[in-house]
Amino acid sequence: MQPAYQNNLIKIETEPSEIPWLKIFTQEPYKEFSDAPNEVKLEILRALDVIEKEMIAFFEPEKINIASFGNYVPHLHWHIMARFKNDSYFPEPMWGVKQRVGEYRLENFELFLERLQSKLEY
Repeated sequence: MQPAYQNNLIKIETEPSEIPWLKIFTQEPYKEFSDAPNEVKLEILRALDVIEKEMIAFFEPEKINIASFGNYVPHLHWHIMARFKNDSYFPEPMWGVKQRVGEYRLENFELFLERLQSKLEY
């Protein structure tokens, strides 16, 4: 999979979904956030901030969900999801029990990614 964005510290991938969903991975395979050097931690936090702000501005979601589990993939990564009252799982997490046939339709995701890339560049 081609990253949506990357630099020497992190890479950002998309998660196929009905909602806007991105994942930030470290370039090096750290198991825990505390294992990463400070410069990597700061870059993760910078990217989380930029992604959240851009998702809010572009998609106008009900809520942004940010999660870091890594139980199945023990490589430090974060999930950032824009959530909508009419998505299939809301208010449950995307890993939870489906609540309904969702009415939310993801549109202009490629345009969003282009806009995001320009904001992530230094």
